[in-house]
Amino acid sequence: MLLISLLLSCRPNEQETAEPSYQFPEPTEMLPLRGSGAPRVSFTETQLFQNCAVLDGGENDSLHHNLVVPYRGHLVMPWVPEWGQGGLSLFEMEDPCAPVKIGEGFHERMRESHAIGFATLSEEEEWAVTTGILGIQFWDMNDVEHPEMINYLEIDGIFYPDSYARVVLSVFWQYPWVYVAGADNGFYVVDATDPANATVVMQYEFENPMRVTGIFAIGNHLLVSSAEGSIAEVLDISDPVNPLPIGGGRFEVLDGNGEPKEAYHSNLVGNYALFARKQDGGGIIAMDISDPSNPSYVGDAYTEGGNGGYVFMQENYGFVGDSHWAKVFDMSDMDNITEVGTGYLDGDLDTMTPFGNIAVLSVDDDSVDGQASVVMPWKLEADSNPPKLLRTVPYDGEENVAITSRIGMGFNEFVEPTSVFAGSVQLFDQDGNGVEGWGSAQEATGNYTPTEPLLPGTTYTFKVMANGVQDISGNSFAETQTITFKTSGLR
Repeated sequence: MLLISLLLSCRPNEQETAEPSYQFPEPTEMLPLRGSGAPRVSFTETQLFQNCAVLDGGENDSLHHNLVVPYRGHLVMPWVPEWGQGGLSLFEMEDPCAPVKIGEGFHERMRESHAIGFATLSEEEEWAVTTGILGIQFWDMNDVEHPEMINYLEIDGIFYPDSYARVVLSVFWQYPWVYVAGADNGFYVVDATDPANATVVMQYEFENPMRVTGIFAIGNHLLVSSAEGSIAEVLDISDPVNPLPIGGGRFEVLDGNGEPKEAYHSNLVGNYALFARKQDGGGIIAMDISDPSNPSYVGDAYTEGGNGGYVFMQENYGFVGDSHWAKVFDMSDMDNITEVGTGYLDGDLDTMTPFGNIAVLSVDDDSVDGQASVVMPWKLEADSNPPKLLRTVPYDGEENVAITSRIGMGFNEFVEPTSVFAGSVQLFDQDGNGVEGWGSAQEATGNYTPTEPLLPGTTYTFKVMANGVQDISGNSFAETQTITFKTSGLR
């Protein structure tokens, strides 16, 4: 009996030595918002499509504005011309016709920004990435009153003053990877695990040249579009630092007559690649890229005399700056897209960004009377609809998924970036073990990046949790949605 007792006492405690499974926080445990988000007020019919407030960047604002974006309940507005000398301002939008500036930051080497990405790992680790004169800039967003540029990463081959040929035209942060649209240089991949010490890890140059302007990463797919061109392409980024072409992935932007049309800029919303048409009129063109090897025309809205700049979508509504005006379209029926209303602002009106039931109209040239961005109500009631998941990459049931994969989510509207985190989205292996990772979101696209490569030959379950992901109006994702996929190789 003594021998048996000694042997038993020497056996390892399997429960104590087993590798513990990662435990996800609750879906509701996102960082608390610092602002009220998009407005929760109603408007009258007479207020719709009438400008009611100006957004002013401050004394250094040279009145060249583009998009606005949400972050932790505030509206973030870049204000910077293409030659630099600009910054970021944050606004509280609880009363949208009386916005309150909360803070601002300035840097002389910041450049005109067509996109802003965010990464939030903790209360002390909050960053934004935007465009610099000769590369990209990382900003510390922790101090809401004084956002600060912490790393100006110059990139070899980026050159200014040419406005289109070799400058950075857009960025997308699929944490930790930043994809940088470099115009005629193709695009760059930056490892920004530590934003203060980010490094360029590769440059992708197209065999058939493309002037890259729009860039969007969703899981293992990267959508790139051309500036003032009719060509776009979907690439395979299942290995994030080794992008590969997809057979059939390069496509032309087509109108309803099947004719290629040039677009100025683009966007990604779920299955749709959206383009701001600028040839033979303006408006919006939508292409379905759910099958990246066979993108196809979906629908378009044509504006005679228009000249498209930037395009966005909120729920079933499309928004485009058309240079002379800005248009809102009902796109719930792609075969019969209808105009909802028109906004006006003196200057080169290239951008109208939805922000709940208001939109922000912005001009990037020829503004008057200090008005480069204005608030315009476009819908009577505040947004009360939860965000919808339109697409995942990988798709449900997909096999032979790379072990270096990220899981991408396409929503039907802008989501609050900090609401996509390890908790609101959760990944499990086939034994039920949680897989630790980082969440990030930019505009209507979210991503989950595992901190370590996945196991080969393993079935994974990915969940977008109820009450987790939020739109910018504070509406939470309604019901948990689940997909499964299987990695390549043998277990």
